[in-house]
Amino acid sequence: MKTQRSIQFQAHCACFAAYAIFGFNIVICKDLTSGRYISPLAIFTVRALCAAAVFWLLSIPGRRKDSDSGSGRPETPGVRRFAGIELRDLPKILCASFLGFFVTQLTFLMAIPQVTPMTCSIISSLSPVYTMFIAAVAIKEPLTWKKAIGVAVSFAGILFLIVSSAHPSASGTVANSVQGIMLMLANGIAFSLYLGVFKPLISKYPVVDFMKWIFTFSILMSLPFSARELLSAGWGSFPSSFWLELSFLVVFATVLSYYLIPYGQKHLRPTLVSMYSYVQPIVATLISIVIGMDMLDWQKVLSAVMVFGGVVMVNRSKGAAVRN
Repeated sequence: MKTQRSIQFQAHCACFAAYAIFGFNIVICKDLTSGRYISPLAIFTVRALCAAAVFWLLSIPGRRKDSDSGSGRPETPGVRRFAGIELRDLPKILCASFLGFFVTQLTFLMAIPQVTPMTCSIISSLSPVYTMFIAAVAIKEPLTWKKAIGVAVSFAGILFLIVSSAHPSASGTVANSVQGIMLMLANGIAFSLYLGVFKPLISKYPVVDFMKWIFTFSILMSLPFSARELLSAGWGSFPSSFWLELSFLVVFATVLSYYLIPYGQKHLRPTLVSMYSYVQPIVATLISIVIGMDMLDWQKVLSAVMVFGGVVMVNRSKGAAVRN
């Protein structure tokens, strides 16, 4: 039987892996959406279709009675269920799908061609700040000084990393638009609302059952607007690089990462889950070092220590919060 400590360790690993994938995804989506083969909305619909198919298939075999509830609680007598979900919770899951996937992913796909990866990283780093305050209001997660300082230390670390790694372009300009920046801000706020408001709902169900409905509702929201483009797109003329990038987007940045994040949400507080968004720019920096675009220096080491030191402070604040 797994101990609580081992379960939490797995939850931390799940969040780290998911946000590391998102770090790779920033670079890949920048290229994918800049190719102008299909629109961001069509790409979003393809993601939702493929992910929904995978999660519905995973939900078919090996159904167990003890898997009907994500927390292991018995079913509520007299409550009607359909495909693993209580019918009364479907409207809530629809709202969760709208915030956690439809708005979040669509704004990201629309923003990424209009901002640099560095700008994307800066704005993504604000997510824990949103989540900390949203969780304090929505689920009464204690807002301690230790937690606030931890968020501030990590945020300072990531800003230090970004600023110290900044290199001006040859023209001296930055390829950012106001619209792109606003879309990224909407992206962070929407996902923070998803993490903070819907944690009780996410914890109630197994990940597979929850995510198959999340993506099903996403299809229903996007398909009416993208069906014509998907049917008329010249799929056979797209280059192999498009298919490789789209495959990564679907398999890793959608199916795998959106399986890992709800698992982490079940066992970690929303603010701590969102803290792992700081992994994204660190992964981007490591990629640039590996491919020879950057080099490891004391600034990057210091920023990494600050980022993960802040994560540890937020995690350690639980004990104080419980006593308070």
